[in-house]
Amino acid sequence: MVVEVQGVSEWLVCLCVLAGAGAAWPLYPVVIRIFRPWAERRGTSFHQTHVQPVPRAGGVVLALLFLVAGVVSQIWLPVHPDRIAENWGMLAVALAMFGLGFWDDLRPLGARKKLLGQILISLAACFLVGRIELLRNPLTGEVLSLGLWGIPLTVLWLVAFTNLVNLIDGLDGLAGGLSLMLMALLAYVGFHLGAVFPTATAAVLVGGLIAFLRFNFPPARIYLGDGGAYFLGFLTGLLAMRLSHKGTVAAALVAPLFALALPIIDTTLAILRRGLKGLPLFRPDRQHIHHKLLGEGLNQRQTVLVLYGFSLLALLMAFGVFWVGERSAPLFLGVLALVVILAASRFQFAREWFALGRFLGATLEVRKAARYALALCQWFELEAERAACTDGLWNEFGFLLGKLGYTRVEMHGPDGQVRTWQRNGPPEADLRRAVFRLPHQGGIELRFEAPASMPERVFDLQNELAAEAWSKALEKLAARAPSPAPAVTSPAPSSPRRLRDPHVVG
Repeated sequence: MVVEVQGVSEWLVCLCVLAGAGAAWPLYPVVIRIFRPWAERRGTSFHQTHVQPVPRAGGVVLALLFLVAGVVSQIWLPVHPDRIAENWGMLAVALAMFGLGFWDDLRPLGARKKLLGQILISLAACFLVGRIELLRNPLTGEVLSLGLWGIPLTVLWLVAFTNLVNLIDGLDGLAGGLSLMLMALLAYVGFHLGAVFPTATAAVLVGGLIAFLRFNFPPARIYLGDGGAYFLGFLTGLLAMRLSHKGTVAAALVAPLFALALPIIDTTLAILRRGLKGLPLFRPDRQHIHHKLLGEGLNQRQTVLVLYGFSLLALLMAFGVFWVGERSAPLFLGVLALVVILAASRFQFAREWFALGRFLGATLEVRKAARYALALCQWFELEAERAACTDGLWNEFGFLLGKLGYTRVEMHGPDGQVRTWQRNGPPEADLRRAVFRLPHQGGIELRFEAPASMPERVFDLQNELAAEAWSKALEKLAARAPSPAPAVTSPAPSSPRRLRDPHVVG
């Protein structure tokens, strides 16, 4: 028997999913071919996990699907007359958010310009689509009228959703899989509320994301990019707000928050981590949950599947909130917190989350070290713009390493060649050692050694900052060269080559 609610049928939802997948599947190879030159020019960055340049244009197909599905649903489906203007507004602002992100994919805009653009588009959504006007207390059922305060709350809501999906887009298949779960949840909620436009567009995007994962699952051939991630995150917040009837159906607002548990937890930890270390809050790093799982020895597919498992559990809780009602949210939140604690206890890297006393005790020392290391790294990146060759760059890098307190650092190139910097003086008896890999630089490996007296947290922080500075310096050197310059240019010696640091006297 076909269930029908105000003109929305199961057959329509299934047809939308199939149409989205069928239309998107042949389009992705075309988009990959078109945008590959841009990917090769932009290269890869220090914070990405893939080695070869990958086109960041997956959002192009999804935005096109959304546009077609939105127009068709407006013309051919029984959309309520009172919703037609809001639907056109939703099409306009969602595509504008995609355009902002896609512009950054082709030509980086900078964090401030992107944030300003997100705020302006979210403000436009308040007037073209609507805003959160009411808030229902999930425990008492009491409804609170927000008045003009609904505008900043709506902007905050939409900007937060826009960036949550983008922040999790650091591993092949992760953001695409999470977005698929979100769109499936929104299509389900929209179907049961009888919302034609949200249901049709979300269902079409479910199909498009299924096709996207065919080309995005490790090893990825295409990424969402900022355009796709901004578009999906913003649209999720917009649809959730729309389905909540401006705040009266609290379950429609709360359910997506449960489904987004992974990026919310990851982002919260990132902000705390950077704040306590004295780093800029929006500075990217390689300390996200997926980076840590990779560091535990899992490969990319295993890491994605682990995170899929957690996200599926969170998705089931999101469905539970919608089925049972918003009053069940505290119960499901407690269950989710218990799951997070049990999962974290299984991994070595997560045990430090529970050692708050030790962590806070070392904060001041780490913050001082971070400020000093950041200043040195900024100087070194400026020096890279003046360096004539890799040898000169390595000598300047040696000055940075000496100032940071290292005793010895080796760089192993992709073809087995080695560069070594070592502080003059008697060798240290007790040392800290760590290996930092830069796969995007062709497989470079940096091996750090420092006195054991250096605090572990300072050592780990400096390793990442120094490795990032070296990576960026190589990129600047290669960009100035008439042809791409390899990281190591000399023939492989029979034993490690040592370059004396002219800045270290001893």
